[in-house]
Amino acid sequence: MPMPYGCRGALVISAEELRVLEGALAFALRSAGAPAPHAPRPGAVRPEAAREYRRLAGALAEAAREARRLRAFLLADLDRHRAALPGAVAGYLALLEEALALDCVPRRADLEALRGLCAEPAGAAEEERRAGLLRRCERAVAARSARARPASVPRPSAPPRRSLPV
Repeated sequence: MPMPYGCRGALVISAEELRVLEGALAFALRSAGAPAPHAPRPGAVRPEAAREYRRLAGALAEAAREARRLRAFLLADLDRHRAALPGAVAGYLALLEEALALDCVPRRADLEALRGLCAEPAGAAEEERRAGLLRRCERAVAARSARARPASVPRPSAPPRRSLPV
């Protein structure tokens, strides 16, 4: 489900929703390119609508490219902050929370750094924040590995065949 994001009125669309929308646009454009008889058939797409579909498809592709670019920048920034720990702990934790909000899966180095930060003394609220963030990261890694693992469902075996008396 698309969700509002940020203060600028942007809209967050999941990768799956983006694929569905792109597929729907491709289907609409294919039907628009079909030769139409003199009378428009039911469900036919007008040429101006086809242009709008192409423009929307281009805008979606551009938004997806920009999202990949921003994600790569965020992950590089996260790497820089992780390398500067423990001095950059506040910035690192904020970036890690932002990365989790964007469905980035934490790397092994992030988990190790966060475990190290949890072991360091801090105020009660900060310790709870770090522990909560570590739990979120571990859940994200576990969810990703569960999705990556193929479902191993045992196949039912065929019942033994009985020979009929002759």
